[in-house]
Amino acid sequence: MSTTTAVPTVADVVAELERRYPPSWAEEWDRVGLVLGEPDAQVRRVLCVVDVVPETVAEALAAGVDMIVAHHPLLLRGVSSVAPTTYKGRIIHQLIKADIALYVAHTNADVAAPGVSDALAGRLGLTDLRPLQPARPGTPAAGEGRGVGRIGRLPRPMSLAELTRHAATVLPVTAVGVRAAGAPDRIVRTLAVCGGSGDSFLADASAAGVDAYLTADLRHHPAGEHLATGGPALLDATHWATERPWLDDLAALLRGTSGVEALVSDLDTSPWTVHAAPPSTGRPAVAEPVADDKEPDREG
Repeated sequence: MSTTTAVPTVADVVAELERRYPPSWAEEWDRVGLVLGEPDAQVRRVLCVVDVVPETVAEALAAGVDMIVAHHPLLLRGVSSVAPTTYKGRIIHQLIKADIALYVAHTNADVAAPGVSDALAGRLGLTDLRPLQPARPGTPAAGEGRGVGRIGRLPRPMSLAELTRHAATVLPVTAVGVRAAGAPDRIVRTLAVCGGSGDSFLADASAAGVDAYLTADLRHHPAGEHLATGGPALLDATHWATERPWLDDLAALLRGTSGVEALVSDLDTSPWTVHAAPPSTGRPAVAEPVADDKEPDREG
């Protein structure tokens, strides 16, 4: 009697992914699910990535994978052409020629429990987790601790400056690192986190009464107004760094349920590649050094 284990197909892998991250949990504007690939094609090796960009596609080709599972959609907005002379068209042609399937789990993975923000909270050692913004009652994702972001308690109280340095240590390394806004000696016991762009949840962090909120892509004016009205201290990391931790959980899921070889991309897909600390300005020193990476002043 044969004991050979059947090689999973694209359809098999998709089924396991959609059991953990049902597409119905995604926001209406989102584009999740299978993008490319024959459902009956065999899958032995998968690459997990945050972004489908030329660099991660080259990594997939070099590794000889059969499938990419990505967090960010390649085709979030409509296109009128996938000609290889276009940016996205070139990527699609490369994947099709190499018989590499592409699957996306985005906002459905954000609200899942465990999901993207649980992995981020895990890097920071948070306990007693609950959603920052619970899934709306009556929606497919409602209940069982699902929702955007997480709130938890740090293993021990830290000053904001110490927490910033800790976050820069435990999160994936980027050129920008982590910056913070607030009094450096402010004591932080409770922390809200949100993987990806999270300034639309500043009011939720304030309403929750947490001591600090860590997310990505914070903008000048919303952050300034938030602090001026007594909101929690802010920590800002790169978009990629706050979502990369989830790839480890994703890879473990694929190995455990589908039996595939799941690789994780550590290619930093942040557009920011250089950071320079300013020279001494004569301003009072803070308790701990933090990145002073300032963006251009702009509205919105």
